[in-house]
Amino acid sequence: MKKKIILVTGAGSQLGKTLRMLKVKGYEFDYQSRYMLDISNAKTVKTFFKQKKYDYCFNFAAYTNVTQAENERVKCFRNNVNGVANLAKAAKKYDFTLVHISTDYVFDGLKKSPYTEADATNPINFYGKTKLLGEEIIQQYLNKYFIIRTSWLYSDYNKNFVKTMLQLARQKAKIKVIENQIGVPTYAKDLIDFIFTAIKKAEKDNNLYGLYHFSNKGKASWYDFGKKVLELARIENKIAPIKDVEYNDVACRPLYSVLSKDKAEKNFDIKIRNWKKALEDYFSYQ
Repeated sequence: MKKKIILVTGAGSQLGKTLRMLKVKGYEFDYQSRYMLDISNAKTVKTFFKQKKYDYCFNFAAYTNVTQAENERVKCFRNNVNGVANLAKAAKKYDFTLVHISTDYVFDGLKKSPYTEADATNPINFYGKTKLLGEEIIQQYLNKYFIIRTSWLYSDYNKNFVKTMLQLARQKAKIKVIENQIGVPTYAKDLIDFIFTAIKKAEKDNNLYGLYHFSNKGKASWYDFGKKVLELARIENKIAPIKDVEYNDVACRPLYSVLSKDKAEKNFDIKIRNWKKALEDYFSYQ
């Protein structure tokens, strides 16, 4: 049986590097970093897709620095909106399935219970606005796609909250961490596993394509998350809780952005593990 071919954009991202490390069998992968394939350049994208046929594109390429996005709006828009539009057009023309990663930051954080896929969006920072526009473009062009909203992603790679906490714990006597923003950490390995579950099941049932939420289960503040990181790393608790207003971030962030995974669990018959269990798993490999 011929292997399905997967294009991975943003190969240098947390998800791209995690996927490489997992060495998933049964597929052929074409990893393209932003230096090799700039998805925001329409001409480059058009030329690229004329050369090889793909079954899937995992779009892990994105501008993800929420704070800097407020000052680098053109760059953020180019990647998160123009780039996604270029891939969506290519997916329509060359008939491959686009798997796109979005964010909990499409919500304003005013809800007090987990956000479902049916809830109204209302991003409160520029990054969230561009990610929502990217979602809308995909839905406008395609029927065969997965948009997966996730949150608080961490892995062995690149800059992320877990690695930042460990680095700061080595450098500082006390670390101040926000206690009044509530969300859910997501282990990159678990998200990759979910993506493959989704694409395999959708090959047999076209009704499964669409918009999904995926993070680990439970909920936490950044303070809770940081405290657990240091506990598992066996580092003395150096964390002090602060409110978001004390942090002086130029980007507004939702105070509550817990994602409901009910749709993903039901449609794909899976049980998603709690964020603490996933974090323990992460540290078991360190």
